[in-house]
Amino acid sequence: MKPVIAVTVSRRSGWRIFPLMALNIWLAGGRAVRWQSGRAADLAQVDGVVIGGGDDIAPTLYKGQIMPEVRLDPDRDALEADIVRQATQQDVPLLGICRGAQMLNVARGGALYQDAYAFYGLENYKTVLPRKKVTITNNSTLRRILGVPELKVNALHSQSVSSLGQGLRVTGRDQSGMVQAIEDPGRRFAVGVQWHPEHLFYQPAHLNLFRALVEAARSKRDDSVEALDMVG
Repeated sequence: MKPVIAVTVSRRSGWRIFPLMALNIWLAGGRAVRWQSGRAADLAQVDGVVIGGGDDIAPTLYKGQIMPEVRLDPDRDALEADIVRQATQQDVPLLGICRGAQMLNVARGGALYQDAYAFYGLENYKTVLPRKKVTITNNSTLRRILGVPELKVNALHSQSVSSLGQGLRVTGRDQSGMVQAIEDPGRRFAVGVQWHPEHLFYQPAHLNLFRALVEAARSKRDDSVEALDMVG
């Protein structure tokens, strides 16, 4: 049986984002289910989680400033923050993508630059194509997964990690120094990337993120079954 991977999406844009996520997870050997605010989300029913991209995270969650032009989704914030905390406690494999990487950080007590490009003195550009170069930290989970020391990624974000949440470390930066990847080395699989690998599945390194998540989810499920057998 394929590992079941929950994917959190926006109620506004999930209809177009989820199918692409599901394709990546299927190519990686898993089966995706869609989660969003207003629906039940039970970690006991899945083997792993993807926290997807979308709207900015409310700055009230990390003592930022309310900006009137930013689109927020407080219900989604609450859902995903709870999922991150539960996944951390239960060691459920988790992949954070863009907003999801930021939520992994914020739910652990970290903070964000609300306008990352302004902070780094850069022009804000967005592209779904792999144009930005990211260097990956040696001896990291991400380096092992990707199999390369650096790679080109896309850029669809405006925020980025400033201070790190508990247990996390930076494992990827772009040429400006902006954080592009974080992970928790103390968990089975807890990785966040600022880019959108689901758009780049035609490149093996990016699809490897989903393969690693599915493999970690399979391992988690097998361990749970073994523990139940021992109790029985």
